[in-house]
Amino acid sequence: MKLTKLLLAVVVSATMLFVSCKPKDADIKANVEKALKADPTMASTTVDVKDGVVTLGGECKDDACKAHCEETAKAVKGVKSVVNNCTVAAPPPPPPASLSTTIDAAKMQQVKDGLKDMAGVTVEFVGDKAVLKGAVTKAQRMTIMQLLASAKVLSDVTGLTEKK
Repeated sequence: MKLTKLLLAVVVSATMLFVSCKPKDADIKANVEKALKADPTMASTTVDVKDGVVTLGGECKDDACKAHCEETAKAVKGVKSVVNNCTVAAPPPPPPASLSTTIDAAKMQQVKDGLKDMAGVTVEFVGDKAVLKGAVTKAQRMTIMQLLASAKVLSDVTGLTEKK
């Protein structure tokens, strides 16, 4: 009888010891967050833990960062599995193709040569723009616009009026 009570006490004590040694979700969360914050690229990752399953969230700069977050979380003691809900940031759009901000002498000459046969049309270069003035037909306006586009020159054509 005493032996049975002793064995029962040992079994209960061992069970309590093993149950109490299991990491709690709050401890796992704290350890995962600490491991992720050690690397600045993963510092903004969010962590949630339920029954030892870690769920990651937030935005990563690339796929390698996302994979590294998952590996880091898996390495923490007590983590059973990892659900990686991190998103990868879209790459920034390429800068728009811009026209030249300064007009070099070759472009100025190209515009002047293209306009030399159009009587009454004047061009003046102000800063990074070609300012045109004069009276033109619709066909001449189209030619002027094509000339300016091919020379890649910013322009102000509000001074052009339509000939009738």
